[in-house]
Amino acid sequence: MTTTSSTPPQVVFACVRNGGRSVISRVLAEHYAGGRVIALSAGTQPGDHIHPEVAAVLEQLGLDTSAEQPTLLTRETVAASTMAITLGCGEECPYVPGVKYVDWPVADPGGQDEDTVREIIADLDGRVRDLLVELNPDIELPPSVLAQR
Repeated sequence: MTTTSSTPPQVVFACVRNGGRSVISRVLAEHYAGGRVIALSAGTQPGDHIHPEVAAVLEQLGLDTSAEQPTLLTRETVAASTMAITLGCGEECPYVPGVKYVDWPVADPGGQDEDTVREIIADLDGRVRDLLVELNPDIELPPSVLAQR
């Protein structure tokens, strides 16, 4: 899936609480895409804050989470997106014809120890990097944040 217009493709990463998997995916996508993809995250039942264990590990990897705030996933957000990546919200996610949906079966990092959170981030890192190449086949990705530590 490539876009030929000057507007970058928009991807929304959706999970239930919007405190872990979707935030990790959005932060990684924004980091690697360099403006070539617009990445949003939202939840079907957003919590009050992102999971502190997720924020801690992302910060250790040099990724800023200070502006991350759980947001409600709306039909309008999905409709404005090229693709919706679901991470555990399943059928609660609004369906919009014409938007490509992909489900990533990834464990919830909420309440997990640091090693488990790192494993989940590593899983999502690979998935996000592959997604960015799918959306922009000519993109040159910077090295993985995991390789830098």
